[in-house]
Amino acid sequence: MNKSMLSGIVLGVAIAAAGGVVASYNWLDVSGDHAQVLEVSEVRETVQTPREVCQNVQVTRQQPVKDEHRVLGTVAGAVVGGVLGNQVGDGSGKKVATVAGAAAGGYAGNKTQERIQAGSTYVTTERQCETVTDSREEVRGYDVKYRLDGEEGSVRMAYHPGDRIPVTDGQLVLEK
Repeated sequence: MNKSMLSGIVLGVAIAAAGGVVASYNWLDVSGDHAQVLEVSEVRETVQTPREVCQNVQVTRQQPVKDEHRVLGTVAGAVVGGVLGNQVGDGSGKKVATVAGAAAGGYAGNKTQERIQAGSTYVTTERQCETVTDSREEVRGYDVKYRLDGEEGSVRMAYHPGDRIPVTDGQLVLEK
């Protein structure tokens, strides 16, 4: 075995040993610059978000009434009723029958026009909207139990700390 090979082996072993010491030093966390995390629990909150939902719906509407007092139906009914009443009887009874026929015909014409107008409808499409609320769970933080210098404590953090929390001047560093 030559001299350069021997010095390479010694140098390699020395570097590996030094790397092992540094790695175990960080693994054991002897430095005191971190707190050991014992337990982490998510803090959840229900968030509700309103949104508008719209759809086109067919709606039946009544046609606008052109003769809201139903004059045409009343007059037409009165004329027809008067003519029919005039056909009944003779003398003064004819006049009474004509007046009674006109009155009854006017009433019947009025009611007939009312029914026709009520049944006069049309169908249209309207956009109808309503507000619905969506719910979802969100993580709002983390409750963390830790050990620092042999003492246990707890703190709420905005992020998941992993296995340890950095410490500066004996205080936890809670922000990234």
